[in-house]
Amino acid sequence: MLSARCSSCWTNWRIECGEIHREKAIVSKGKRVGASHSVTSTRIIAAVMKIPLFPLDVVLFPGAALPLHIFEERYKEMVAGCVEREQPFGVVRAQVEGLAVIGCTARIVKVLQEYPDGRLDILCEGAERFEIELLDNSRAYLQAEVDGFHDEGDMSTRAERELCTALHFEVMELIGAHDNERVPLHFALDLDKPVSFLLGGTLPADLNFKQELLNTRSDGERTRKLIAFYNAVLPKLRRGIRKTRATVHNGHVM
Repeated sequence: MLSARCSSCWTNWRIECGEIHREKAIVSKGKRVGASHSVTSTRIIAAVMKIPLFPLDVVLFPGAALPLHIFEERYKEMVAGCVEREQPFGVVRAQVEGLAVIGCTARIVKVLQEYPDGRLDILCEGAERFEIELLDNSRAYLQAEVDGFHDEGDMSTRAERELCTALHFEVMELIGAHDNERVPLHFALDLDKPVSFLLGGTLPADLNFKQELLNTRSDGERTRKLIAFYNAVLPKLRRGIRKTRATVHNGHVM
């Protein structure tokens, strides 16, 4: 996984780095960059915007809903500023080994609940993807200069979107997603437009796979990755259903 590195300790950036170092960190993709190196050797380029970052162990997709309970003081401050300025914040996956370089901005749709002690329940929606160029630890919460981007490669075909959607709903049905109120089983889809993020956002898959989908800069490639994933898991799911049905028809426990 590509990860952001702290310029002070040269490890992959971790939450505790923000507590130790009150200075900026550069982004390095799998390579240490010495302090004496020129700026051009560190791949720092002009960023289109500076945003607050919320490191979480989630992968947010454009268009996906993200409910959050805000209780830490630094994130109360961050959310208050975002609401006041009508500014999004960036959601980026955080792991022990560091932050992912690619994340997604989150737009605050609604403040659902305000508690007397300042805690908040908010509903957010994924907006645009970004790549971190420069980390900034100068405030209580992490900020970053980021470069937004969109898909560049081929678009999925209508046939690929139809197949991907059919396989998705079969997987969701077989894993019993209809029993989980937090996972929408049925939702509106326009198959004349890309559906990969809409489908991937509701899929209870491994976060490494979801990060791979987020990083992919082609809707066609991302859709084909989803189709391959569904085709890999469906045989086992179908066998499990057949075994369950056979057991039911063999009798019942008194």
